[in-house]
Formats: sequence, C-alpha cells, structure tokens
Amino acid sequence: MIKPDLTLIVPEDLGTVHFVGIGGSGMSGIARLFLAAGHTVTGSDVRDSDNIHALRDLGARIAIGHDAANVGDADSLVVTGALWQDNPEYVLATERGLPVLHRSQALAWLIRSHRLVSVAGAHGKTTSTGMVVTGLLGLAQDPNFVNGGVIESLGVSAGSGADDLFVVEADESDGSFLLYDTSIALITNVDPDHLDHYGSLEAFEAAFVEFAQNAGELVVVSSDDPGAVRVTGRLVDKQVITFGEADDATVRVHSVVTDGPVSFSVRWQGADYSATLRIPGMHNAINAAGAFAVLVGLGFDPADSLAAIAQFGGTQRRFELHGTVRGVSVYDDYAHHPTEVAAALAAARTVVGSGRIIAVHQPHLYSRTRLFAQEFADTLEKYADETIVLAVYGAREDPEPGVTGALVSERFSDPAHVAYIPEWQDAADYLGTIAREGDFVVTLGCGDVYRIVPQLLDSLGSQPVAGARG
Repeated sequence: MIKPDLTLIVPEDLGTVHFVGIGGSGMSGIARLFLAAGHTVTGSDVRDSDNIHALRDLGARIAIGHDAANVGDADSLVVTGALWQDNPEYVLATERGLPVLHRSQALAWLIRSHRLVSVAGAHGKTTSTGMVVTGLLGLAQDPNFVNGGVIESLGVSAGSGADDLFVVEADESDGSFLLYDTSIALITNVDPDHLDHYGSLEAFEAAFVEFAQNAGELVVVSSDDPGAVRVTGRLVDKQVITFGEADDATVRVHSVVTDGPVSFSVRWQGADYSATLRIPGMHNAINAAGAFAVLVGLGFDPADSLAAIAQFGGTQRRFELHGTVRGVSVYDDYAHHPTEVAAALAAARTVVGSGRIIAVHQPHLYSRTRLFAQEFADTLEKYADETIVLAVYGAREDPEPGVTGALVSERFSDPAHVAYIPEWQDAADYLGTIAREGDFVVTLGCGDVYRIVPQLLDSLGSQPVAGARG
C-alpha cells in the first residue's frame, strides 16, 4: 500500500486535482469541497456509485476503472492509504513528478484558513462528527464539514458553509490527524487500534497526546476510556472539558435509559439537561455528551445545544436498516474493532425485543484479526445469539499464512453458535436456515461486507424463516 509522506510540502496551487478512489465516503466528501472551492476535479474508481453520480452532477469528470490515461492533464493527485503502489494512475503521477497527496493532506491544505474542530478516536468519531454538525445546524450556524460517513438527514458526508468553523473527522489510523491545525479537539476514546502502523500502545497514545496538545483552544476528551484518561493526564496548560459517566466528568452523563432510542441527562456547571435521541445505544448517549461538550465549549446555550444534537438521525453504515423479509430485519454496521462490535450489538439488543441477534462478521485486516481474534470471539459470543464469520477483508494488507476468519470462530467457547463460512452465498444460504421471525441480522465490518446484504435478503425471501408465526 501507499504510505503517505506527511512531510510533503504542499504547493500553493494544486491546479486540476485528480482523485484516485474518488467514490469512497471520505474521498468523495473532500472532492465535493474542492469543487465548491472552484477547482477542476477529475477522478476514478473501480465501480460506479451514488457518490460518483452526485460528483458528476457537480461537474467532476470521473472514469470507472483505474488506468494511467485517467490522469489526463491533472496537476496533482489525491490518494488514500488503501491504494497500492502499482496503481497505474499513481505510477504515472510519480513518473511525471506530480504532487501526490494523501487525502488528509489535501483536506489540510483546503481548510488551512478555518477555525477547525477535529474529531478523533478509535471509535465513535463518525457519529460524533455528525452530531456536532447536526447540532451546529440546529443552532442556526452554517459550518463547513467533512465526515467519514453520510449524515442521513443531509444525504452528504461533506458540505461548504458560510461560517469560519470547519468540522472534520480526523483519522488517527496512519497519524495523518496530526496534520490539521486544530482549534478544538474532540477525543472520543483512545482504545488500542492500528498497532500495525504505530507498533506499540505507547506510540499510539503518544500520537493522541500530540494531537490534543496541539489544539489551540480546547480539548474535549472522554472521562471513561482508560487510554483517554492517560492522554489527559499528560496534557500541559490546556483547557480541557471531560465527558462521560465518571463522577468527576465536566459533562457527566447519568439517568440513561436504553429501552429503544436512548434517553439520558447530562450535568454541566451544576445544571441538568435531558434528551432522547433518535438512535439507540448507550454509546450514543456518550457520543452526544462529547458533541454537547464541544458546543458549550464554543459558547452555545446548553439546553439549545442538546436539543439540536437530539435531532441527529444517524449516518450510513452505522446500524443502518436495509430491509425486513418475513419478519427478519437486516442491518449493516461499520464496526470493525471488538469495542465497536460490542457497542453496535448492545444497541441492537435494546430494540430487538424478544428476537435474536445474528451477527455476520467480516474480519478486517489480517493484522487486526491476528491480534484481536480472542477479543472478537468473546465479544461476538457475549452479544450475539448466533454468529457467521466470513473471510478476512485484507484491505491494504497482504495475506498472512494461517490468518483466516477461522481464528475467530475457533475461539468461541460454544461452537454450536458460530459458523465460519468464507463464501458469501454459502453464508447467505446458511442464514436462511437459522433465521426466525423477529430476529435482527447485523453485518459487521468496515470492508465491503455491506455488499452481502442483498444476498442475505434474497436468501431470507427464498425459503421459510424458521419459527415463523402464522
């Protein structure tokens, strides 16, 4: 894969910008902002999508398939870390000596003159970013924003506003979140992840310390996550607002009710404020508290801020319902770390009623599967009634000998409730034999597991659902 050169000095003028892999939620959002700023944008991707259609409507020229000819007369290239070095467009750009920017570098260049709210963390940052943006809009503000997922109520992952404030989801996976000139830093958690890049937990946490220490105005950070607490303890001369359930949290979450869409209260400066969200899950009450801390830290009214955040309706690929067949509902979620899987399935449990939860887990990255196989198994066995484990989605990594989805399934204490089925159609067919009316099926992973959803729905429709009533 391509490792971004984060020391690259970005030219003052990028000219015509070509995006390789322009259809992804992050890349398409940045491309949208470049178009809004008046740049000529071209791009390519392996398949067509709604994001590509929308960008074409805005004036981007986009080719399907990767080919050196797609670069055309571009003056600069924007890539993701998932791109391989033999990509023909990348190869041609390097031969021509064109500036090749990681997407985070392109975004940092574009937003360099704005007051920046950067949302970082191993989990929850897409939802938290969406909550901050939704809150600002509900407070009659007009922010700029780039999120890692489409905000359902807006139908986009990025937007240009008239305000100086710019809200971004800041990616810690490769250290690129350190590029941003952040004014307000929101850290949702510092749960160990991306150790393939950082090499150690100590290096991972040190990056978050640097990210927070560089924030010019304010640091908003979890009071509950052990890693976040350690990061907070290492900050020097910073204005800090903590949020969570801890007794000493600056914004303390309490009175949480998770029976359906989550309700909760927050205590801030001696007063209590309550809300019911439109989405389920204890973790979303915590995410909302973090967004609330950002808004009150910016000076907005507490009651108005929480009411505005409560209008957030979710983002795509976060517990997103795709269909119900014969009483079985099929959801998709981006969760790809044990903590995220636990949060997604715990949220599902609060709304499934008497039905069961069937997890369809696509392990993401060979290194993560090897490092966290036991944690995934423990989490899936605890929170799901039945689990189907698919083949590993390698993304930017080459296969590792002996590392398959079986590493997860073999670690279940009760093998009767898990099946390792690497072939998707076989997995869909198996689901059709075990699903019952009232069950929730949740696909889990940040790879392409969402693409199995049509097969799951078809399988549920083609055979009787077990235990169906009537």
